[in-house]
Amino acid sequence: MTMRPPADLGMPVDQIDTPALLIDLDAFERNLKRMADAAAAAGVRLRPHAKTHKSPTIALKQVALGAVGVCCQKVSEAEILVAGGIADVLVSNQIVGMPKLRRLAALARQARISTCVDDVVHVDGLELAASEAGAQIEVLVEVNMGGNRCGVEPGEPALALAQRIAKSKHLRFAGLQAYHGSAQHKRTAAERNAEIAQAADRARRTRDLLVQHGLPCPAITGAGTGTFMLEAASGIWTELQCGSYVFMDVDYARNLDDDGKPYQRFEHALFVLSTVMSRPADDRAVCDAGHKASSVDSGFPVVAGHDEAEYVRAADEHGLIRLKRPTNRLRIGDRIRLIPGHCDPTVNLHDWYVGVRADRVEALWPVAARGALL
Repeated sequence: MTMRPPADLGMPVDQIDTPALLIDLDAFERNLKRMADAAAAAGVRLRPHAKTHKSPTIALKQVALGAVGVCCQKVSEAEILVAGGIADVLVSNQIVGMPKLRRLAALARQARISTCVDDVVHVDGLELAASEAGAQIEVLVEVNMGGNRCGVEPGEPALALAQRIAKSKHLRFAGLQAYHGSAQHKRTAAERNAEIAQAADRARRTRDLLVQHGLPCPAITGAGTGTFMLEAASGIWTELQCGSYVFMDVDYARNLDDDGKPYQRFEHALFVLSTVMSRPADDRAVCDAGHKASSVDSGFPVVAGHDEAEYVRAADEHGLIRLKRPTNRLRIGDRIRLIPGHCDPTVNLHDWYVGVRADRVEALWPVAARGALL
């Protein structure tokens, strides 16, 4: 069953049913252009991460502005993106199990598909699935950039894995996956600079070792919204995988820029529209957006435009808002916009985007890859 959208095209914003996932289309479009312009100015490719928006509609807009393709994390996301018209998809994750590998190989007969490995087990599974399907899959060696999540160690271990790929009949070595996820939310610019400098050294040493052994490294791909300018300026990375820049969120807004002020390269474009459903006390309001409407894994949402209102607790369907002034103007039935603490998992809670401009609904886009976990 397909859930009905919470709004109709042309509807005034104050008539949208809640909770609803809103995109400020003006801010969203400016964010898309700023990142596209930044990548072009730096002379690097842009491959945005679709795990943020989970939408072929948005991915096509990114490609129209110059992106070479997109990333995602799951085979099921890749299937939806390819079905939606995206011709180049990197599943920037390790894929385990023949059911998933066979689906990936089948997809590689329809589009340019690449993925990541950090063990020979991954290589052998990909080769078997690709040979069965008569397909070719592009494979990147994921190198540990210092985040200590997935990734083979730089240098000789990465070389050995790349050589194994190069010897595989149905695989093509496509380069290095060099994403330093834990650096993205280091709060100060100095911390992020230090982390990416170390990551650049790991990537450079590995690339140079590959070349010394006669194995060209076609791409070094990585970077995120918090550090992309560092990777772009390094001369090491050839491709950027930023995702959250399209929407931004509270957690990224806590980062500090080079001048020590809050990170403002991109604008908040994603909001959860919510209705005040109760005013049980002068210092308390309750809205209809709990943690089933806005992810709280990276902190609570912020009530936009209401400095005196603080979202302090989430239940399944309720958001508790503390009012710092008893004269606060919020009333039962009022609409508020919540800036999510973390945009990616918040998107995964909703079926529809409601795109608004000039206080009216201009677009309704399905979150097509919502729940795509396989």
